[in-house]
Amino acid sequence: MPAYDPQNPFAKILRGEFPSYKVYEDDHVLAFLDIMPRCPGHTLVIPKAPARNILDISPDDYAHVARAAHKIAAAAMKAFDADGITIQQFNEPAGGQVVFHLHLHVMPRHEGTPLLAPASRKEDGKVLEANAAKLKAALG
Repeated sequence: MPAYDPQNPFAKILRGEFPSYKVYEDDHVLAFLDIMPRCPGHTLVIPKAPARNILDISPDDYAHVARAAHKIAAAAMKAFDADGITIQQFNEPAGGQVVFHLHLHVMPRHEGTPLLAPASRKEDGKVLEANAAKLKAALG
């Protein structure tokens, strides 16, 4: 498996080199909206620890990511009046991974509404700001 690349886009978000629509942060994780969401409220939860994917993250660091995704999922259900939640996590190119910093996708879902295709469109910043505000409010 290739080594972790500290120049990946999510590492740059963690360092403040790339902007993001943050919705949650603690000592171990950062959660922010996907700028090419597959549905409204599509959130990415990443560890602050450098980890390419599930194959090289420590169990403790992964547990922090899972706990944060659990928290985001509950808030997304409320904030987006969702009927369900999809959680996805991809590993290595053959597994569908595109950005090589471990991340969980948390996507609020509505009955009968399909997900958009991955990376099919970039969302307007005003929409992302509004969705981030909804999610932050639901998180308390």
